[in-house]
Amino acid sequence: QVQLVESGGGLAQAGDSLRLSCAASGRTFRTTVMGWFRQAPGKERDFVAAITWNGVSTYYSDSVKGRGTISSDNAKNTVYLQMNSLKPEDTAVYYCAAGPKLTGRTYDYDYWGQGTQVTVSS
Repeated sequence: QVQLVESGGGLAQAGDSLRLSCAASGRTFRTTVMGWFRQAPGKERDFVAAITWNGVSTYYSDSVKGRGTISSDNAKNTVYLQMNSLKPEDTAVYYCAAGPKLTGRTYDYDYWGQGTQVTVSS
């Protein structure tokens, strides 16, 4: 159907910046929205940001508003999440997801990547 592969995670220090990428393949025409979520150990998967493939509309969680920027590159079928001023509480596995609606609800997304680990040390 739709395959999503995240990359760009790693180890960072507080205050650093990181850019995550999500490459989509397969029947991407079935998806309208791409989202980023994150899950810290022992916690639920939380919404981070979402964007329509045409880049016109974006939606951010309060936790990253002002520090994160989501963008899309239709030609490359890739979505990016630029995270600045990283904090230790940003440590989580970051997941890319695809779905039909611009929401922050996990159940509105039909396809998920395997995730990429981001670890921020203080």
